Amino acid sequence: MVYDGIAINLAYFLALWLRFDCRMSLIPEEYLFSWIKFAPIYTIVCLSVFWILRLYQSLWRFASYSELSRICVSSGITAIFHMVGITIVFQRMPVSYYIFGALIQGFFVLGVRFSYRFILLERSKMNRNQTSDVMLIGAGAAGRTILRDIQKSEQIEERVCCFIDDNPNKWNRFIDGVPVVGGRDDILLNVEKYKIKKIYLAIPSASVQDRRDILNICKESGCELKSLPGIYQLVNGEVSVGVMRDVDVEDLLGREPIQVNMDEIFQSLRGKNILVTGGGGSIGSELCRQIAKHEPKQLIIFDIYENNAYEIQQELKEKHPDLNLVVLIGSVRDSRKLNQVFGTYRPDIVYHAAAHKHVPLMEDSPCESIKNNALGTYKTAYAAMMNGCQKFVLISTDKAVNPTNIMGASKRLCEMIIQSFDKKIREGNVDKLLDLHTHDENGQHDLAKRRMLLTNIQTEFVAVRFGNVLGSNGSVIPLFKKQIAKGGPVTVTHPDIIRYFMTIPEAVSLVLQAGTYAKGGEIFVLDMGEPVKIDTLARNLIKLSGFKPDVDIKVEYTGLRPGEKLYEEKLMAEEGMKTTPNHLIHIGSPIPFDVDEFCDQLRDLMEAAYDNNPDIENMVSEIVTTYHPKEEKKVLSILEFEKPQAVSFMVSSFSE
Repeated sequence: MVYDGIAINLAYFLALWLRFDCRMSLIPEEYLFSWIKFAPIYTIVCLSVFWILRLYQSLWRFASYSELSRICVSSGITAIFHMVGITIVFQRMPVSYYIFGALIQGFFVLGVRFSYRFILLERSKMNRNQTSDVMLIGAGAAGRTILRDIQKSEQIEERVCCFIDDNPNKWNRFIDGVPVVGGRDDILLNVEKYKIKKIYLAIPSASVQDRRDILNICKESGCELKSLPGIYQLVNGEVSVGVMRDVDVEDLLGREPIQVNMDEIFQSLRGKNILVTGGGGSIGSELCRQIAKHEPKQLIIFDIYENNAYEIQQELKEKHPDLNLVVLIGSVRDSRKLNQVFGTYRPDIVYHAAAHKHVPLMEDSPCESIKNNALGTYKTAYAAMMNGCQKFVLISTDKAVNPTNIMGASKRLCEMIIQSFDKKIREGNVDKLLDLHTHDENGQHDLAKRRMLLTNIQTEFVAVRFGNVLGSNGSVIPLFKKQIAKGGPVTVTHPDIIRYFMTIPEAVSLVLQAGTYAKGGEIFVLDMGEPVKIDTLARNLIKLSGFKPDVDIKVEYTGLRPGEKLYEEKLMAEEGMKTTPNHLIHIGSPIPFDVDEFCDQLRDLMEAAYDNNPDIENMVSEIVTTYHPKEEKKVLSILEFEKPQAVSFMVSSFSE
């Protein structure tokens, strides 16, 4: 305030001095006396205006547009007061006195405040010991905000060297002293020119295709990559270095986010009791997250692994405190526990995600795969039918198509089981299903009583089939990340192996919408987009981590694992395809099979599984006719031989 009191009066004296050729002797006495007599009045008014506009309450180290605008407004108000006041009370002054006085006063008031911020900024730059040179991609609002966040922070030891932007009108111009050096084609050139260590992608409004193209260029630079997650950060004012996330391999898949009709899902789930088996797993937990947003009457999570169940329980309690949530520990193999759960909570909709999914592990424990996947599905579906559940949705997999492993075959059995339930309910003849249940050691019940209960049951049984999901338990992505963190090698089973990929939230949202289309007996197939080579995925992940494949991190090929095939199919050839209102959800026409014979075979399979019969795979192949375990093992053994041995072995095999 002392400074301002001196500065505002000095400003108008200098204006008077400049008006008369910078010579005191030329200033008329009446002008000088008018300035002296008006100074106390003007000082009081000025300081009062400055106080009202909070010029003495700001933190000037963070001064920005708000402070600038308030200084301009206050200077304008006081300049008008000075012109009117001195003219009315004393006398009219020269026009240049009013104009230059206001300009010099604004300069004095503004300069001292922003010079404080400038000095602190320069001092913080000098105090940074080691800085990482950064390239910002995107010279828009988000890019400028991140630049200023880096420049004003004392903790961030980074320096922005250049901008990249595809708008030619911005090229060869500067933003806060940082040059805009060109478009995406100039990224690698300027990485080398400015010795860039980090690249920040700050274009939250960019399309997925543009992001993929830019990131594909950036990953060749060997720099650390970070990206602004989405445009909502810009809208909400949350743009900063802190919200930048590491670029992940999902960003390179390059397709638009999957859209679903949330109104359909909301109407189908609102006010319903919903049970999710395997609710603690990667798919099951995401099902629970999305269901919780749609106002269910009650959400029941059923899982055998208490740690996962506890984690999703705590997460949902925090995010949805009003959610009626029940978390139960139990196994889908336990008929009595399932009947108790269904009888107590009476779920309207069941999402059956509980399953063993690890292909190589199931090859070593085939009976466990059948017990948990096939028989667990049967017992859960039976409990749903007997307790009047409206809809039963099985989470299946593309590995059920022409399966080459016991896990895929067991999931195909699951699909056949729910199709059998649907057909028998439509026929009004569930005796085979009841007989099979009484054969279960935990399923001894009064058949006559249960037949009476089934008179009006109309449970809809459907399956939803999709491929691999990024980041799920057992996904290759977490494995690759661990291997990279250890310095390699990154292990890929085969250079030509391909898989379909989708993010977990996308897959689950499509599962929920597929459930709204269910009429009974369908196998819904999700469109997974274009297949991705696992080898390419691994190499991209290495590049995104700032390393060079086969130079810094070695890529090793280990050979196909037991039960693994080079590619997954979404549909069996004979299934055909029907459309739904969502072009990413298709319906496979059910393959006809004898349900009564299947139930008899399933009973024998149940006995064999509980007896841990070593011939279980052959029994499964008799039921799932597209599963040929012996032939697959021959092919796998051929792959391990040298070429001459392989040729002779193939000749003898085919001759047999």
